[in-house]
Amino acid sequence: MSTTLADSPRTGALLPPLRFGQHVVDVPVVLAPMAGVTNAPFRSLCREHGAGVYVSEMVTSRALVERTPESLRLVQHEPGASPRSVQLYGVDPATVGAAVRMLVEEDLADHVDLNFGCPVPKVTRRGGGSALPWKSGLFRDVVRAAVRAAQTSSGPDVPVTVKMRKGIDPDHLTYLDAGRTAEAEGAAWVALHGRTAADGYAGTADWEAIARLKEAVTSIPVLGNGDIWSAEDAVRMVGRSGCDGVVVGRGCLGRPWLFADLAAALQGRPERVRPGLREATATLRRHAELLVEHFGDELRGCREIRKHVAWYLKGYVVGGHMRAQLGLVDTLAALDALIATLDLDQPHPGEAAEGSRGRTSPAPRVVLPEGWLDSRELTGASLEVVRAGELDPSATAGG
Repeated sequence: MSTTLADSPRTGALLPPLRFGQHVVDVPVVLAPMAGVTNAPFRSLCREHGAGVYVSEMVTSRALVERTPESLRLVQHEPGASPRSVQLYGVDPATVGAAVRMLVEEDLADHVDLNFGCPVPKVTRRGGGSALPWKSGLFRDVVRAAVRAAQTSSGPDVPVTVKMRKGIDPDHLTYLDAGRTAEAEGAAWVALHGRTAADGYAGTADWEAIARLKEAVTSIPVLGNGDIWSAEDAVRMVGRSGCDGVVVGRGCLGRPWLFADLAAALQGRPERVRPGLREATATLRRHAELLVEHFGDELRGCREIRKHVAWYLKGYVVGGHMRAQLGLVDTLAALDALIATLDLDQPHPGEAAEGSRGRTSPAPRVVLPEGWLDSRELTGASLEVVRAGELDPSATAGG
């Protein structure tokens, strides 16, 4: 792909390698799980561009323990994946522990990440995701159960990490307590998205909160997440927060080459990938092909690539009608035919291709179990909601 040189000169590495459990990753960059996006084909594309930790889509612990076909598909890993990282969601310590034990004993993962960041109503109404750390005892018990289940009798333990938000809203912040608890219970790192559940994906991520968490958690890495749209954003986050690594979500949508930029920037190198339209559509086409192979179904693979079209084409001169046609492709041949009609000699469009992408809206409202905020302990009606929610394996989303 075409590359340019960033304005900043070559310097030394900005951060040391990321160490967690037995793993050492030269570039401390993590791909954030995003439902329906960060499947094995997309992770493969990202991994080709730079070292990092590429985490699966979120998997519901109950569904995994019950071995539903979809949950087993979600824990499939791309060829050459190392470490093999799986993110779990759950509200019951015993079930989360059982899911981790299954991943470890059946050699399905080398790293388990726990989701305490998802803000969507179907998760939070069960007391899960970004709602769960408010119940401090429940949070402690879930992390403890996962860490203990990841211990092995032979070989190194599988590291367990935590991804979370600042809290439910400005009046119900949990991240400092949760970070210290995760550290005490043996988590290998904590990652903070600098927004509350009420923020959704709107506004500006609070990198100062990441700095405060870094001050509070001192013995394990603290990673920052939120508003990393470019390698320069990652450098700025590290400078402002002192974090030990970055977690990238929406910024890489339609731009798997962002991981090459991140690797260069964090290692003090000035080169940046700036693909022309020919290169961008070649990556789009390969992404579609990988999806077809992954699902074993050309129609499903093409339906999956449709959501990515606008992200890949952001900033390039492609008319609305053509974008609409590309968003309806149902075969690889149809995709090829449409791509062939584009002005593929267009260079990278510069600033027009940069900036935010994906969801940018606030949560409509944070949906919580009745009486959830009355106490930080799990009792009464809240306890019953959590018990009932654990029996429903359908909740999947991202954080």
